[in-house]
Formats: sequence, C-alpha cells, structure tokens
Amino acid sequence: MDFEKLYIDGAWVPSASDKWIEVENPASRSVIARVPAGNAEDVDRAAKAASAAFPAWRDTPLADRIALMEKFLTEFRAREEDLVRITVEELGSPVGFTRSSQVEYQYTRTRSYIDLAPTVPLVEKMGASTTYREPVGVVGCITPWNYPLGQVIQKIVPALLMGNTVILKPSQHTPLSAYYLTEAIEAAGFPKGVFNLITGRGGEIGNSLSTHPLVNMVSFTGSTKGGVTVAQHALESVKRVSLELGGKSPYVMLPGIADYDEPIHILFNSIFLNSGQTCTAFSRLLIPEAEAPAIEAKLKEIAREYTVGNPQDKKVKLGPVASEAQFKKISGYIAKGVEEGAKLLIGEVPTEGKGLYIHPTIFTNVKNSMTIAQDEIFGPVLCVLTYRTVDEAVAIANDTRYGLNAGVFGPKDEALAVAHRIEAGNVYVNSSPRDTAAPFGGYKESGIGREGGVYGMIEFTQQKALFDTKL
Repeated sequence: MDFEKLYIDGAWVPSASDKWIEVENPASRSVIARVPAGNAEDVDRAAKAASAAFPAWRDTPLADRIALMEKFLTEFRAREEDLVRITVEELGSPVGFTRSSQVEYQYTRTRSYIDLAPTVPLVEKMGASTTYREPVGVVGCITPWNYPLGQVIQKIVPALLMGNTVILKPSQHTPLSAYYLTEAIEAAGFPKGVFNLITGRGGEIGNSLSTHPLVNMVSFTGSTKGGVTVAQHALESVKRVSLELGGKSPYVMLPGIADYDEPIHILFNSIFLNSGQTCTAFSRLLIPEAEAPAIEAKLKEIAREYTVGNPQDKKVKLGPVASEAQFKKISGYIAKGVEEGAKLLIGEVPTEGKGLYIHPTIFTNVKNSMTIAQDEIFGPVLCVLTYRTVDEAVAIANDTRYGLNAGVFGPKDEALAVAHRIEAGNVYVNSSPRDTAAPFGGYKESGIGREGGVYGMIEFTQQKALFDTKL
C-alpha cells in the first residue's frame, strides 16, 4: 500500500504539500509509515471534485447506491487481515480486540445501514403537502484515532447511501487503515469524486473543511473542545454540523445484586478494553455505600484478568495507549487523583519506558467534585463513588457536563426506572447488547446529532416541503 498519496476525484495523487506526518507504532515506538500533511489546496481540490460529482450521485437511484455499498462491503471484508494488522500497528490495540471490535464489527454496522436504507422516510405525505428528505451535499468527515475504522464507517456509509459526496479526513495518528478502506471503495466502483481521502493535521485540514464554501456539512467525532472549534468555523457560513464528542459515563450498580461478577465484567470491558480510549467508557462506578467493601474486593480480584502487554499476543487484553501525548495526559490525571485525595485500589502513577503501557487503574474514595470524576481521562482509569439512596445515585450520575452513555445493573423494573432518569443519549440496562439500529449520540456537551441506523442516515439529509394539494 502506498501511504504517501491522497485519493481525490477517483485517483491516487500526490499532495500539494511537501510535508509529511510520521505514523508511530505505540508498542515499539518505531515509525511504520508516513502520510502527506495535506493542506488547504488539497481540500480545495477534493471539495471541487466532490461538488462536481454531487448532482449525478444525488440523482442515482437508492437501489444503485445500495448495490455499490454491497460491493464495498465485499471488498472491505476481503481486506480483513490487512485491516487487523495495520490497526494493531498504528493504534496498539490487542489483536483479538482489534479483529472483533475494530474490524469485524464494522461489517455489522455497514450491513445494518444497507438493510435499513430502504426504510428511511425520504417521502412523507402531509395534509396538503409532501415532505421530501434530500441529500445535504458535500460532507466533510473528520474522524478520531481511537476507533479508526468504526468512526469512518459511522459517517461515510450513511452519508453516501443518502446521496451525499464525501471528503474524509482520518486522524493523523491512525490514518493507515483508512487507506485500505479507500482501496475497497475504489475497487467497488464508486464514481470519481464521490469519495475523497485527505490526510493531514486536525487544525489545518479541519479548519479548511469547516470553512470551504463548497462543503455543505461537517461531521466530527472527537473531543468536546475540538468539536466546539469545528462548529464555530462551520457556522461562519451556516454549514450543517454533527458532533459526537466526549463522555464521563456513569455505571450504577443498584443495591442487593446477588452476584457482582457479571456487572463488573461489563464495566471492565467498557473502561479497560481499548486501553480505556473509548468515548462511551463507563468511567464512573456508583455503588451502594453499605456494599462498598465487598464490591471493591471483587473489583480488585477481577481486574487481574485484564492483562497488559504486547498487542500481538492473543492473550493480552490491553496494549499500549495510542501515543506519548496520551500517556502523559493519562499519567497526569492519575497523579492528580492521588493529589486530590482519592485512593488507588489498583494501579500506580505510570512512568514512561519502552512502549506506552498503562495498567488498569481504580480509584476509590472519589468525590464527584474531583477533577478525575469530572474530566474525560480517556484511559483505563475507573473512579468509584458511593451513594446511600437511589435518588443520590441518580443525582451523582447526572452531575456532569457530559451525557453520552450510562449503564444500570439491578432488578429489571428498578433498573429501567433509574435508566429513564439518567441524562444520557444511550443507557444500557443490565446485560443488554448494543443495537446498531439504535441512534447513538449524547446530551449536553457530548454532542449534537445522532449516528446509527435510520437516525444516522436522516442526519445526512435536509427536508423540503412541497405545497401542492394535487400531489
């Protein structure tokens, strides 16, 4: 694979920039590739190509767009070994988790969009009018490094199915898997200009996409701070924006649970896998004060299962964190937690060595006013808080500027009642699995808009009402 080119207007072309971004393997700290540090001229070329391609793609029947996406899915699956290998290398996620969650789950997501596309309400009859949902136009997609394939699929597949053209800017830290995805799009036979790939630094490419006059919408996933910046630039020309941002998600264990094993494994899979680099991670555990000693003992016991080491080892559950900047950020928060008076049940303040490894870390004696309980740490760091009443648990759960995800475990009826009271866009009750057809997105500072299923496709449309009683 030639990582030193961009994909614009149906061709692999050199960047207008003579600058490069080196991609590092966080496990070995070695440089594994370099990609162009694209610039505003590259964005302009891609925007013109996408804009020129839009009218024909918009008018392409949905059935034909679906057929092309079916071909893409076939080509995407055919590259599985390359996708697994390159994701392990650029992100550092363990090979088992990478195959199941980073790669194979993206087939499920793509299939869900394909199957649901014919059900999107593109035409709705009103009393004396008809409302149509039409494509927005050229969509700039800016994706993060923590799920380098998943976040791309969540944007480009629904955008393309709904008749939009796309410019993708993957994270500068994990751009390599997007090259194989682009290769699959090319092999599927999408018309030139419909999909374009530009690599580069977030500030430069993100700002160019957000302000370019031919870009009609920007879909961004990343930090709340980054999302605010993108939205401010986009709103200067009143572009549509969709923002999937940060989280500080609560996980409430209700009183009287007979067996702690199941809820703790659900919790740990959320906060520890992918080295905690997941926006929906359950990073605040709320437990009954009277049961704290027993639950904390079980946390300590089960945490031993979450092994840290070489991501190529199939037995390892946590690899390194994604970058030196991440390592320093997470380490700083762990040190801050100790400084604030929280107690380390397991873990320690990390010191940098070969590889960027941070072991599962659990704080107890946490107050919700502490920095570690309010800020998104984005690492394998769990804060344990206690409550005396269920009302207090709900109040603590909602005492955050975020509202992306939550979990409640306990007797079904009581757990459902608590779930309804939590201010979050997604709430998992007991062991319920994720549903790709459900809308995904947050309340408060966790974002604007939704991804997933029919709602994720509607996000890339705009409404037009025609008033004609003869229709």
